Amino acid sequence: QVQLLESGGGLVQAGGSLRLSCVASGSIFRLNDINWYRQAPGKQREFVAVITSAGSTKYSDSVKGRFAITRDNAKNTAYLQMNSLKPEDTAVYYCKLSASSSWGQGTQVTVSS
Repeated sequence: QVQLLESGGGLVQAGGSLRLSCVASGSIFRLNDINWYRQAPGKQREFVAVITSAGSTKYSDSVKGRFAITRDNAKNTAYLQMNSLKPEDTAVYYCKLSASSSWGQGTQVTVSS
């Protein structure tokens, strides 16, 4: 079972930046697409971004142009660079490997206005 550990969240003012990290256990990391999702209070979990095993990326419309997803296969780590943060980005952020049903505990991002 893959274990995932997200980190890097915190409290930031609107317009600020954060970089989230997702470390995965096991040897399947490099073979998998890596997804970031988020869940705001009272809302369903939603897709944020994905990076494929080949390095292609895709973003939700709400974060396109502000967030960037990258990966370092040597470190079994994926990153989500978040710039120009808005209060509506406030949520718990999770990463997930496409071929695994495992979720990490998430990392809280709070953006104040």
